[in-house]
Amino acid sequence: MQKTAITQQPISELIANRWSPRAFDASKPVSPEQIIALLEAARWAPSCFGDEPWRFIVWDKNTDAVSWQLAFDCLAPSNQTWVKNVPVLMLVCADTLFGHNQKENRWGQYDTGAAAENLCLQAIELGLSAHQMGGFNADKAREKFNIPAQFTPMAMLAVGYEGDANNLPDDLKARELAERKRKPLSELFFEGVWDKPIKA
Repeated sequence: MQKTAITQQPISELIANRWSPRAFDASKPVSPEQIIALLEAARWAPSCFGDEPWRFIVWDKNTDAVSWQLAFDCLAPSNQTWVKNVPVLMLVCADTLFGHNQKENRWGQYDTGAAAENLCLQAIELGLSAHQMGGFNADKAREKFNIPAQFTPMAMLAVGYEGDANNLPDDLKARELAERKRKPLSELFFEGVWDKPIKA
């Protein structure tokens, strides 16, 4: 289902077409080559000092269903209702320390978000969809997957082929079919000083 953003000026089709579906096709696996392409896109994100603070754990249901299930069990029940059809799950973590001096990296989470967005845009390029989720138990994930204390679990990602919205429960189906909306530019972007809306 195409849900292209309505913008005041034309933007890249990759960005305009990126959205977060919940309907996924359980019968269509994501290939190993596609997974590596997604990770390459994340790898080439910008980062402070070129530190690359992101770390991704990947679970492919078609090659390791047991590990995928462990990851699935970390999700909030509200996400589990639709993620059950997703072939690939990922956990995105951010390093809290710089690699070159082990001092606090306050930009680590910012940079990790950029890597995740690169991956989401690459998914669109490959004909896939990606849905980022904050609804998961970070402590449970840390314990199950041996995540070191200096890394912060930020989000889980669902990756696969978009499916039929009619297969979703009614409440999720309504959200799936709703028009995409964003706050107006004037609420989010300022010119010269705080709260002076940018002219658009």
